[in-house]
Amino acid sequence: MAVTASMVKELRERTGAGMMECKKALVETDGDLDAAVEFLRKSGLAQADKKASRIAADGRIALASKEDRSEVVMVEINCETDFVAKDANFLAFTDAVASNALAASADDVEAIMATEFDGTSLESARQALVTKIGENIQVRRMARMTGCNNVGAYIHGGHIGVMVDLEGGGEELARDIAMHIAALNPAFIDVDDVPADVLEKEKQFLISQAADSGKPADIIEKMVSGRMRKHLSTITLLGQDFVKDGDITVAKLLKQNDAKVKSFTRLVVGEGIEKKVDNFADEVMQQVKGG
Repeated sequence: MAVTASMVKELRERTGAGMMECKKALVETDGDLDAAVEFLRKSGLAQADKKASRIAADGRIALASKEDRSEVVMVEINCETDFVAKDANFLAFTDAVASNALAASADDVEAIMATEFDGTSLESARQALVTKIGENIQVRRMARMTGCNNVGAYIHGGHIGVMVDLEGGGEELARDIAMHIAALNPAFIDVDDVPADVLEKEKQFLISQAADSGKPADIIEKMVSGRMRKHLSTITLLGQDFVKDGDITVAKLLKQNDAKVKSFTRLVVGEGIEKKVDNFADEVMQQVKGG
């Protein structure tokens, strides 16, 4: 059977696959549209599996929340390049993942990918997107806050996402605190939350550093104490100067608003993933030698 332009158009509308992929599928299935859909599905799975080993360290943090902000979820979806991270199809997929994650009771990615999306599953939609875009796409992780007091959420540039559970205060304050956490990346809420081993390691480092000054022991002790306080102010949320007003600390801001930070979560796209660094000059030389 001859493959017509209208057949290719219909298959593209049904699957979202590229024109050449649709034409190939129709040729392989002798014009049978249903068989061509299945052919593309299997082809997409094969391509997704093939690309799964490629590094995907770019992407987007997507957010979804209930209207009353009693529950908020963030998900990290990775792709290979910044170009694809801005693609409309990729963005639509990430929004769908976040929405399904909010609706699902499960907190693991595998369960969320099994949920329904547009007549299929999110996993099938991911495989189809890999086929369409040509990059490895992975849903890496998610975080959820449920039954919270006052949730502030903030996404910076699609690459940094923060959720903060605030007791007291208002919606604007909660968002401001989330924005601050996105900008200054505190490791802990307060000094009391810093593990003893972390404190001891930093203290020993400061003692060793101060010992080289040749100053008396009592002076060294004061030096270490002062530097330790400064260090703790930089790694704890409450000790940091508020990003929107450097004249007050976050602790003072919260006190002024009779509020308290219960917990926070900060996700950054690609953190912990070893990124591939391309050397353009080496790549050109390899091509020249290959030629």
